[in-house]
Amino acid sequence: MPDTLLAVEADDTSWTRREIAQQPETLRATQALLRAHQAEIEAFVAPLLARADLRIVLTGAGTSAFIGECLAPWLSNVLGRPVEAIATTDIVSTPALYLRAEAPTLLVSFGRSGSSPESVAAVDLVDARVTDAYHLIITCNAEGELARRGSDKTHVVVLPDATHDRSFAMTSSFSAMMLAALSILGGIDALDARVPAIAAAVADVLAQAEPLVRDLGTRGFKRVVYLGSGVFKGLAREAALKLMELSDGAVVTAFDTALGFRHGPKTIINGDTLAVVFVSNDPLTRRYDLDIVAELRRDAHCGALVVISADPDDGADITIAGMVDAADADLLFPFIVPAQLFGLHVSLALGLTPDRPNASGTVNRVVQGVRIYAAA
Repeated sequence: MPDTLLAVEADDTSWTRREIAQQPETLRATQALLRAHQAEIEAFVAPLLARADLRIVLTGAGTSAFIGECLAPWLSNVLGRPVEAIATTDIVSTPALYLRAEAPTLLVSFGRSGSSPESVAAVDLVDARVTDAYHLIITCNAEGELARRGSDKTHVVVLPDATHDRSFAMTSSFSAMMLAALSILGGIDALDARVPAIAAAVADVLAQAEPLVRDLGTRGFKRVVYLGSGVFKGLAREAALKLMELSDGAVVTAFDTALGFRHGPKTIINGDTLAVVFVSNDPLTRRYDLDIVAELRRDAHCGALVVISADPDDGADITIAGMVDAADADLLFPFIVPAQLFGLHVSLALGLTPDRPNASGTVNRVVQGVRIYAAA
């Protein structure tokens, strides 16, 4: 590793690094905030969840949309009803395909800034097109457009200010908003006992994964693919985006499920490819995950393979301590940390500024250049 890179890492006081590192604390602080406001949150949410005809839609753009993709299958199972993940970018561009006037709808909006044009427009479209619409807004910015929304059919949860990531890439804002939705919709009391273990696991993996991802970040992989099943499909998508953002598009990234990967996407594998597999704790799902791990090892075509698991018997490269019996939803939080750290180290190795990796300014922390058109 070049001495110059070591010097850069020693001086790395970027918001990106701090916001990745602060996640054990921001997760605990998020749950504490929810407990403090539990009565008013549940007064809004509980009557809605009691309605058998209620449609629940999780929405956001980019990383905020991927929160919904992670949680929708899990919450559908917990609540015993369909929970849909639909990006604001889809709602705004094709509302006729996604909104149903006759279906009472709870739109759960995620927004770090809460001011993205599509986030605001999606709320307005739902109000305009759905006869009986409700909004649960989860945001990190008390000054954002969404945070200022207020009505008897809207409840706004503003997370601790530390979760309002200053860096370009969303890290602690992603995990905090995801925890908030999991807690509010899955039960604040139910999650309360699990948050200490989640936060401890995140702290442990922050320390455990650093040497490995630092080394991997200097190896110059041209391609990286993240694989995950169930809730981890959405997480794999978020991991792929994080690396694409932090490398300023220099690394080709992809994501898929363990079973879906063989159906064409496996062609991404060559000697310049890093493959990362998130292994589920579900007994059936993990068998498929471990099968693709065994196949990739047997093929020996990829440049490197990293396995992330909670089970110490898997011989994983990163083992999540103390969570062998944890729900997959709880593993979302420690599992994303190595991907965040890897993106940071690749960014540094490429000589980029992690807080502002896109020097050309073609992408921005809060999306710009979006025109919202009136829907027919």
